Amino acid sequence: MLSRRDLPALAAGLVTVLVGYTSSAALVFEAARAVADTPEAIASWLMALGLAMGVSCIALSLRYRVPVVTAWSTPGAALLITALSGVSLPDAVGAFMFSALLILVSGASGAFERVLARIPLPMAAAMLAGILFKFGANVFLAMQHETLLVGAMFMLYLIFRAGRSRYTVPLVLLAGIALASLEGNLRSDLIRFELAAPVWTAPSFDPAVLLGVGLPLFVVTMASQNVPGVATLHAHGYRPPISPIIGFTGLVNLVLAPLGCFALNLAAITAALCMSPDAHPDPSRRYLASVAAGGFYLLLGVFGATVGSLFSALPPALVLAIAGIALFSTLAGALATAMRDEAMRESALITFLVTASGFTLWGVGSAFWGLVAGALAWLALKPRAA
Repeated sequence: MLSRRDLPALAAGLVTVLVGYTSSAALVFEAARAVADTPEAIASWLMALGLAMGVSCIALSLRYRVPVVTAWSTPGAALLITALSGVSLPDAVGAFMFSALLILVSGASGAFERVLARIPLPMAAAMLAGILFKFGANVFLAMQHETLLVGAMFMLYLIFRAGRSRYTVPLVLLAGIALASLEGNLRSDLIRFELAAPVWTAPSFDPAVLLGVGLPLFVVTMASQNVPGVATLHAHGYRPPISPIIGFTGLVNLVLAPLGCFALNLAAITAALCMSPDAHPDPSRRYLASVAAGGFYLLLGVFGATVGSLFSALPPALVLAIAGIALFSTLAGALATAMRDEAMRESALITFLVTASGFTLWGVGSAFWGLVAGALAWLALKPRAA
């Protein structure tokens, strides 16, 4: 049963969905528009993605009793915006299914987990810190443009934090919404009620599209999303069996691809929200936050544009501020873990810097290259450390 101590977990789940949706929904819309020619088809994409994230968050979190958060592939969406130019919707769906099948096989074979087992904890923590850095910095960048709103939220964070309140983040969020309303910055005119309906697209399998779209989508999703997603779990002390989790995301992705679910993977940034002490003081109960996030994602899927319009009504500065504030404690913990081992301190620093820089190459994001650079530094500096 839920108790009062579990209420922050529900708030963390809501913030997780809020941050996940508002931070990258524009990319998903653009990817959908690149190939889907009707508003109904685009709404179906949002519905399928919401259902995929909701079902996988709830099922995996309850199965393993750890906060497993899934998300759509943001770099995958960015890839699709250009890669789907001139591609028909049936061919695109075939590429989605091909990528999902490769993810399913990677999980079922255990190959992905064997590779990840070789990543040292300080390096994984440094990568997580690099991913979260920009979110923490965004609080103060947003403060330049919305000084009163974000400044008040930051001061309230310090006050509630000093009082060791378990409800720091939800209280700051509510205060921010109230202040934005008083300033007249809530766009209530953008809110509209609209249900999404599934639009089934029968797949076709063009070899050129499978190799040109499906294979890159698989690589980007695994390297830029699933690798940091697993590292986030490990950095917070959670060690669920990774292979069945990855396999399950591939299976859900495969089933819902004809409705527009282009790629499903483990989350890193939003997952960290559900794994922080603010989500629940008891680490063994933090899975409730990811279950709550799954419930909100299901609502997002069913109500589609309605939920999106609710999020779009909030000022962007408020979203940036609450995302960064909610991740302060997680970022601090990741930095502490990354720098704890003196022998690996420099390689962890390089991992952090490359990841935080946003460096991309061949469509693969900075989180993957941060690990590569850190591993090279570790191998080069290992004799000196010894």
